[in-house]
Amino acid sequence: MLFPTPDLTETDRQVLDQIDQMRETLRHSVRTSSTKWTAGLRKFLTADAVAASNSIEGFKVATVDVEDLMEGESEVDISEENREETLAYQRMMTYIQTLHDAEDFSYSKGMLNGLHWMLQGHRHSARRPAGQWRKGPVYVTDARDPSIAAYTAPDAQLVPDLMQELVDWLNENDDTHALVRAAMAHLHLVSIHPWADGNGRMSRSLQTLMIARESVLAPEFSSIESWLGRPGNTWEYYRELNDRGSHYQPDQDVAGWIRFNLTAYHQQAQTVQGRLARSGRVWNALADFADSNGLDERTITALHDVAMAGRVRRARYQHAEVLSLQQAQRDLRELTTADILQPVGRTRARYYTAGRQFPQDAIDIAQTPMTLTHPYRR
Repeated sequence: MLFPTPDLTETDRQVLDQIDQMRETLRHSVRTSSTKWTAGLRKFLTADAVAASNSIEGFKVATVDVEDLMEGESEVDISEENREETLAYQRMMTYIQTLHDAEDFSYSKGMLNGLHWMLQGHRHSARRPAGQWRKGPVYVTDARDPSIAAYTAPDAQLVPDLMQELVDWLNENDDTHALVRAAMAHLHLVSIHPWADGNGRMSRSLQTLMIARESVLAPEFSSIESWLGRPGNTWEYYRELNDRGSHYQPDQDVAGWIRFNLTAYHQQAQTVQGRLARSGRVWNALADFADSNGLDERTITALHDVAMAGRVRRARYQHAEVLSLQQAQRDLRELTTADILQPVGRTRARYYTAGRQFPQDAIDIAQTPMTLTHPYRR
């Protein structure tokens, strides 16, 4: 038995309408904005989702480091464990993004197990098998005391039938809003806890996949994983899951879970809209700076990364502008000579930050915080 999808209240429907309007506006903004900096935003959002979802599980890697790993950088100062977890999740997320418009698509137990192997294959063992259902019990321990089981998942022998029920539900067509269905899918999967490890990230990824399959926005703009990874939101996330009880109790009202997810969708849409607008203003400020200082237009890409992320690496700039190694090195050397950029580190580990001549107005725009509204507290 799965959790029944609750009926939406009038307030829920109003919030959902607001989310739809924001996502449609964002879709139009992305289509009409410069592809150079929206491409950078897409990479940032993917990296931020990976960093945030992994952070919930205790793997702390900064978004800018995830971006570097996604670009193939090997000299990133993180632990080997964090590197493996980041790359595994990034590969799975990249595959999920490609499925957003896949034809003849359907959910299956094999597909879910395949995604789990992509996420956990590097940790596969007889005790914690990857890509197959768990063989024994699994517990979610209390964050304050690991000796206490905050949640005990259903017995292992029940998992195959529960997962078949979930797959059948995923493949159904009903009139429930896609965002609500995605939230319910997250709750179903994380409550069944079918694998020995990786259940949280798999559940969040399934939600991302279902939103992406809606095809309103590109997959990079659809995930709420970065919102869930913010410390205060993470605790609210745990609280909402804890409110479902210490054991699998699907015959209950989960309206609170839906309201929590609608809040996440709403505030993540606000966040992405804000970053998109801020990114555009930074780009325009840097374009004016480049023009007045006789810089080649392509160097704006490197400067934009520095303003928005705090640094840029040669390989990232080279790939973004499709340059030769020599051209990328020459551009960064000239920007360094002009004291616009400042190199940090040596050889392959080198990256560049803002120099004394970097335009302060661009940094000020990039660092101006935005205010989020809570859709249920107006």
